[in-house]
This record gives sequence, structure tokens and C-alpha cells, in this order.
Amino acid sequence: MTPSSTLPDLQAIKAFVLDVDGVLTDGTLLALNSGEQARAFHIRDGFAIRHALTKGYRIVIISGRQEEGVRKRLESLDVHDIYLGVDDKMKIFNNYINHHRLDPAHIAYMGDDVPDLEVMRRVGLPACPADAAEDARAISRYVAKLPGGHGAVRELIEAVMKAQKTW
Repeated sequence: MTPSSTLPDLQAIKAFVLDVDGVLTDGTLLALNSGEQARAFHIRDGFAIRHALTKGYRIVIISGRQEEGVRKRLESLDVHDIYLGVDDKMKIFNNYINHHRLDPAHIAYMGDDVPDLEVMRRVGLPACPADAAEDARAISRYVAKLPGGHGAVRELIEAVMKAQKTW
């Protein structure tokens, strides 16, 4: 689903850059007695991430929050490009694409709120979950039917991979 009547070009996408809270999770934080803040991840998002990696797509995580449990979950999916506790997402994004010589036009970025907007404006396919903040929905070329933490990432990855016949 997209805000406009035309579908975005999914053929060019070679990498997925994802936020965590509100995208891979529903944005809920459970404050535990230990001080850790637990999150719930959707198993289907995990499957799609791992499947995309096996087909040669890059998966990059850029999140403003720093939680070891999040890192462990992502590493269990074989994601290696994990940037947590990031204040300036654009700086990390630019460093990453320059280091790996990636064209931003070949990247899908799924974000859900104001901290994601600058990077979303730079990529070929800005995307967001159905329940993203209005600012993120307004600039997205792909708006998932599902909310964050409930399969929105799977929906995006699957759409791209099916368009490229790699699913």
C-alpha cells in the first residue's frame, strides 16, 4: 500500500535499513525490575530478515536506543550491521553507504517517527508501518498494511523480494 495510486519501484532495492522501536517492535517498552526495557519482536519479521540475508540483501539496523537484548535478538537472526544508541541516524547512514559503496536509490528504509525522516528522504524507498506517525506516513512511498511489531517489516521485505522473484 502506498499513499499514491502508483506502486513504488521495488526492483532496485538491494538493502533494507530498519529502525527498531515502532518498526520491528510495536513501540511498547516493558520496564523490568532489573532496569532492562524489554520489547516484543514478531517472529515473521525475523523470518523475512533471515531469508533476505540468505538471498544476498543487506539488512542494517539503526536505532536511537541501546539495549543489549535487542542486539542479541538481531544477532540471532545473523544481522551484523547493527547500530544502537545512535543520536544522528543520518551520519551513521552516510558512513555506512560510503563505506559499502551503496547507492541510496537502492535502499529501502522503514521508519516510524521524526528521528527517521532525514534518512527516509534520502533513500529510494522510504517506508513505514501502518501506525507510523503522520510525518513518516506523509513521506513514505510504501506504507505497510500492518503496524510496527506485527509483521510490517516482513510485508516490506516480502513485497520487494516477490517483485524481484527472490522470495
